[in-house]
Amino acid sequence: MIVFDRLWEVMKQKNISQYKLINEYDISPSILTRLKRNESVSTNTIERLCIILECNIVDIMELKKE
Repeated sequence: MIVFDRLWEVMKQKNISQYKLINEYDISPSILTRLKRNESVSTNTIERLCIILECNIVDIMELKKE
């Protein structure tokens, strides 16, 4: 299972709120909901988040064995 727990930590460190992602970077609220639920999102979304947060993929997601 891929989890996005690290995403929320990086957002906090970079001082980027969910509100800011939605209103300044056009990330849809439904995508944020999917991320909160650790549901699948597109690689395009992952790429956009990495660009916005100026980080690498491993900084925002990880694979946890079930």
